[in-house]
Amino acid sequence: MTTQFRLPAALAMLCAVAAPISALAKAPAARSAIAADPLAKLTLDIPYTRMVLKNGLTLIVHEDHSAPLVATNIWYHVGSKDEPRGRTGFAHLFEHLLFNGSENFNDDFFKATQKIGATRQNGTTSWDRTNYFEVVPKNALDAILWLESDRMGHLLGAIDQTRLDEQRAVVKNEKRQGENRPYAKAQEILIRALTPQGHPYDHNVIGSMEDLNAASLEDVRAWFKGYYGPSNAVLTLSGDITPGEALAKVERYFGDIDPGQPVAHPKVWPIDRTGTVRQTVTDRVSQARLIRAWNVSDYGAPDTSYLEILAEVLAGDRNSRLTKRLVIDERRATEVSVGVDDREIGGQFIIDVMIRPGEDAARVEAVVDEELKRLIAQGPTAAELQRVRTRHVASQVRAFESISAKADLLSQSQTYLGDPGGWKNRSRRFREATPAEVQGAAKKWLSDGDLVLTFLPSGALGASAPIERKAMPQPGAMAPAVFPAVERATLANGLKLVVARRAEAPIVRMSMLLNTGIAPDFARIAPGTGSLALDLLGEGTTTRTGAELTEAFNALGATFSASGGGETSQLSLSAIKPTLPQALALYADIMMHPAFAQSDIDRLKAQTVADIVSGRDNPTRIASRLLPRLAFGADSPYGRMVTEESIQSVARADLAAFHDRWFHPDNATLIVVGDTSLAEIRPLIEAAFAGWTGAGRGGGHAPELLTPVAPPLTKPVVYLVDKPGTPQSVIQAVTVAPPRKDGDEIPREIFNMAFGGDFVSRLNMKLREEKGWSYGARSRYSSARGSRLFSAGGSVQTDKTAEAMVETAKLLTGLAESQPITATELANVQGSMTLSLASEWSSGGRIVAYLVDQSVNALPDNYYAHYDARVKAQTLVAVNEVARSVGTAVPIWVVVGDRSQIEAKVRATGLGEVRVIDADGKAVLP
Repeated sequence: MTTQFRLPAALAMLCAVAAPISALAKAPAARSAIAADPLAKLTLDIPYTRMVLKNGLTLIVHEDHSAPLVATNIWYHVGSKDEPRGRTGFAHLFEHLLFNGSENFNDDFFKATQKIGATRQNGTTSWDRTNYFEVVPKNALDAILWLESDRMGHLLGAIDQTRLDEQRAVVKNEKRQGENRPYAKAQEILIRALTPQGHPYDHNVIGSMEDLNAASLEDVRAWFKGYYGPSNAVLTLSGDITPGEALAKVERYFGDIDPGQPVAHPKVWPIDRTGTVRQTVTDRVSQARLIRAWNVSDYGAPDTSYLEILAEVLAGDRNSRLTKRLVIDERRATEVSVGVDDREIGGQFIIDVMIRPGEDAARVEAVVDEELKRLIAQGPTAAELQRVRTRHVASQVRAFESISAKADLLSQSQTYLGDPGGWKNRSRRFREATPAEVQGAAKKWLSDGDLVLTFLPSGALGASAPIERKAMPQPGAMAPAVFPAVERATLANGLKLVVARRAEAPIVRMSMLLNTGIAPDFARIAPGTGSLALDLLGEGTTTRTGAELTEAFNALGATFSASGGGETSQLSLSAIKPTLPQALALYADIMMHPAFAQSDIDRLKAQTVADIVSGRDNPTRIASRLLPRLAFGADSPYGRMVTEESIQSVARADLAAFHDRWFHPDNATLIVVGDTSLAEIRPLIEAAFAGWTGAGRGGGHAPELLTPVAPPLTKPVVYLVDKPGTPQSVIQAVTVAPPRKDGDEIPREIFNMAFGGDFVSRLNMKLREEKGWSYGARSRYSSARGSRLFSAGGSVQTDKTAEAMVETAKLLTGLAESQPITATELANVQGSMTLSLASEWSSGGRIVAYLVDQSVNALPDNYYAHYDARVKAQTLVAVNEVARSVGTAVPIWVVVGDRSQIEAKVRATGLGEVRVIDADGKAVLP
């Protein structure tokens, strides 16, 4: 769990399908130091050069020479709104087909990109566009441009009926996976209630099963010829490249592609509605949910920006109107999200409330109505707009650290607005909007025509001459990635300081790590105590309420989060450099002086309990929660389960004791990454934490820690959890793995990448690409200082549950028999791991993550400085030693699905004794 001050999460399930910013010592003094608009002087820009090839391809180039990387980003101006009647879901199906090979590279696209070190790669489809993106080392730019141009201009010869059927099965399982989540009916209901038949948005992006089944090869050819020409595309290159270099390469690889047919795009078409439509759905969920939605203006309209501001005023942070009233003050809800689904020709404004168990949905709806009407009648305050403005600027500063994010924004602006710099108008509206403008947009769009949806628990172009493209250009030599230099120090109070400088953006990130490990008396401490204590840190200190903290962080453009509570706890700060001293004062206050107010304790306990209850509606969460208990046992510190009873038993004294026991500077490491140095940041930290001593308030120090080591599993058992009516089953095969050791961890990483840790791994290629039974299957090692879990599996269609288990078992046992990791797999994974390092280390956030890993696992100080060489030095013998240990281990299985449909065949697999249990691991009688 985390406590965060940031923009609310997007309503992803309601939007597009996607695979895809000297005052320190005393707190009160810092409060007065916050300026009205501390980020007003920051200038945000993405310089670019735009060019158009003879065949109509728009090329946009942004130079950023901070790392030897280039982000490639292609937007095709076609989405589900362009689909003909009877072919819904085709845009998304076609997106999948583009990853299956082209005429000159007739194999899985990710197999090629793995070899050239591509990262942050995917493709996504929305109502309005389809995009493909990746980040590559500069020396691999020719290779990725060759690949992208080959699938743009030379695709049809590689698509046959077998390949179409394969990807159709994958997409159908993606659809089933979406339908297997709680509240899955919401999107379809919103579409049918708010969108008339015949409007381009009258169906969802993933389409219907009937239409997917009807798609033919002729449809594929027509779609490709109609929409995938260069004249309907935008290619953005962002990174270590000049416009001249870019144009020469793009003309070489894309210039000979036929322009394609002219495309007529639908005009702006917002949907006017009057009256209120009400729908109530009884579903297999544990928590009631209220959704209100209105049709609103299009992506480029000023009103859309004003409505986005309004959404922030309603639910942007804990002080926003709906969150404060429903979650904080009246405690009628556990979560409130408000957002704008800003589509190209007309969007939707959505209010989404998770209702606290036992609360009246009608009363929650009344509160939403009261607050919305008040805002429409009176408008937002100037202070509210200032908070939104500061958060917006700070988030953009963080986003612009990424060449990939900048490329995507340029492509989006060109595609929807006809101008790569069009995003500036939207940003300017956030910075300059008046209360009257926001109020006017609210009156115009939100006064009428809404849906109230309540979920209740149940029961003239040309082309250049052709080029030779039979072979993909091979990347040239690339220098090893360089991990930033790290400075270290230990302060007088024992706090260890680790600093890495990154001056590309005016951002400083901090992560305080505390060894909140497993003490000898762990059994007397209620499970969930640590995570609850961390959640409460941002809820107030002895000098500031939670509302005041939120207000202060927002005013500074800073964010705070806390997570962990297990073997490691992490408290993170992200600050814009001009406001770093004030943000650091808040950070230190939270660390040293938590209030643990009883009212906040009661509220967060209720929210945690509601989350536990709702987790039983989600098959994936059920499996994840059960795995440690079933593998390690209920008496192991790793097998203890957070329950409603354990959370309710936690008292304020327990939370204070957790803080007193673990929050000592000599038990902490502060990692700092960003636009600063040890010499610059050290005095600021010493001043901020001047009162933090080596002992807790009780006078003690952190206890010695246990490192639990569990024996291997000895009896194969299949644990079956009944989830009636689910279209998919979750399957996981689990074995016990030894603790992490410096010497054998890289071979484990390589093995896992080859077996199930990557898209082109054995497990995913078998269950997704070859069999078509799953949208995706993966393997992973869990994180722990002691024994860990190795798990392999995913969500599979219900009627192939047993078959998928058998295939997974064959892959596992084959590791110790006739299918060890091959030399080709080793070379491919080594290349992928090393070539991707430059991208991995190109942002401050990722550098923090690597330094956290280094600290938590007590790795040598130079571990990542020499990581490239360590990976390249691994042998096939070492990797297959790990593979054999996995292949010979006895697994247990966790299967969550519709028992009535799968039990007989699961028993017939012979993979182990079948035991039926509930979502808490308790035995269920036959």
